[in-house]
Amino acid sequence: MLPRDRDLAYLWDMREAARLIQAFIQGATYQHFVSDKMMRSAVERQLEIMGEAARRVSIEFQLEHPEIHWRQVIGLRNLLAHEYGEVQVDRIWSIINESMGELAARLDVLIPPIEGE
Repeated sequence: MLPRDRDLAYLWDMREAARLIQAFIQGATYQHFVSDKMMRSAVERQLEIMGEAARRVSIEFQLEHPEIHWRQVIGLRNLLAHEYGEVQVDRIWSIINESMGELAARLDVLIPPIEGE
């Protein structure tokens, strides 16, 4: 089933956030990530955007696509937005290095190509 226009827009936002995160950390080491507050802030902001967009994807679409870990994406956003003092930098590093590429690829499959791409 193709996503509704609203769902498609949110999926696109999620994919763009994942791609930006990958670009932000390209070539970075864990030590660089830990010491670069601007990089961490940029990554955390994109994770928040991704989680907010995921939260807005219709429940019907989420149920049809369990390959996206909706609850974890939304939960991470909630942690960053509301429990920012509890954020573990090493956990964020692990998530973005182990999951972003796979998540972006899964989102690519769900977003129909734009004519002319």
